[in-house]
Amino acid sequence: MVVFFFSMNDFSRTEQWGSRVTRTATGMPRYRALRLLAVAAASAIMLTACTAAPVPTATTAPENLALSIGSLLPLTGSLAGVGPATTAAAALAVDDINAAAAGISITLTPKDAGDASSDTATASVKDLLAAGVSVVVGPVSNGVSKMVIDPITSAGVVQISPGNTSPDFTNYADHGLYWRTSPSCVLEGSALGGFIAKQGVSSLGIIDQAGYCGAGLGDAVKVAFEASGGTVISSVTLDESDTNISSKVTTVVSGKPAAFAVIGSQASSVVPVLTAAGITGAQLYFAGLSIGDHSADFAAGSLTGAVASHPGPDLSALTDFTKRLMKANPAITDISYAAETYDAVVLVALAALAARGTSGKQIAGKLQEVSGGSGNGTKTTDFATAATVIRSGGVANYDGLSGPITFDDSGDPAGATIGFYRFGANNVSSPARL
Repeated sequence: MVVFFFSMNDFSRTEQWGSRVTRTATGMPRYRALRLLAVAAASAIMLTACTAAPVPTATTAPENLALSIGSLLPLTGSLAGVGPATTAAAALAVDDINAAAAGISITLTPKDAGDASSDTATASVKDLLAAGVSVVVGPVSNGVSKMVIDPITSAGVVQISPGNTSPDFTNYADHGLYWRTSPSCVLEGSALGGFIAKQGVSSLGIIDQAGYCGAGLGDAVKVAFEASGGTVISSVTLDESDTNISSKVTTVVSGKPAAFAVIGSQASSVVPVLTAAGITGAQLYFAGLSIGDHSADFAAGSLTGAVASHPGPDLSALTDFTKRLMKANPAITDISYAAETYDAVVLVALAALAARGTSGKQIAGKLQEVSGGSGNGTKTTDFATAATVIRSGGVANYDGLSGPITFDDSGDPAGATIGFYRFGANNVSSPARL
């Protein structure tokens, strides 16, 4: 699989990857900005930093902490397909943390996030806040998070999402309490634009869904593609409630671009129109189409050769983790965002250990540190080892199942791992190769 890891902190390379605006002290509103990447490299790039610090030998274990967290993950609604795996991942993380007996125990209260078309999440958040949770893990949906971020963070509770990608959260006034283990979709757009150009595509049509990533993802695809020498010939924006999708897509097709970038969750409506116009799967690139098996969702062969981008690690490499998820729930069919959910739970537990407290403000004050975004900590890849470092008086830098997270001053991952998956004749995807 081709992966890109963009580190917003590494300026030793000749490329200008971006810059950021720091936030105010924890507990005060923070206004965050992310300058987009101008160019996305189309090869594997790993930009890492930080030298592991030695683990102190002195024992400074905190008192046994009791942390109450809630999960707000989609059990119903349009994203219910990822609900079983993310819910199981949160529970597995809690089990691993409690089994480590490392000075902290967690109580998990799972609630349904639903989707943005219902008030399910709003009701669930009321229940979680009434239960006295210090952390809410979720939602996955950008739209649902926008519905609940104010009541969560205004209550002094940490919100950490495993799936939010909208750039709107980067500069949101969230009292320093909102974090996410998935990168801004702007980074995905930059990677996708560069990848398309690397395939030898000279001209591109963009079909973008309004509100999917603000204007960020589509704009980032365009900037990266044109910076790599390509030309965006035509583009169109679709609304979720559009009744004239066919005519809008036909307008893009009339420009005769060599390939099409389909952005958002409306692929099931867009692809049949493109197929009817004679567009083959090899001309299609997706951001927002879930990876995996789409044999029942599209006409046979209509996705053959198509490529979908997906933020996060190579899911096919998470064999042991997948086995654990399947053991917990054999009905799981999609493990998207499961690794990010697991890591979100581990990070808040480590932050509580480092802070020696379980309030939302205390946890938020240590999340950047335990992710490796500050403190020059010892790199670890599991909770038990990281907890030992902290309890010995050291600083832990946790890199988990979803890869290096490294929160920046905005609560966003400072870099991103973007995977590309190519669909075969059966509309099932596998990691793409250049």
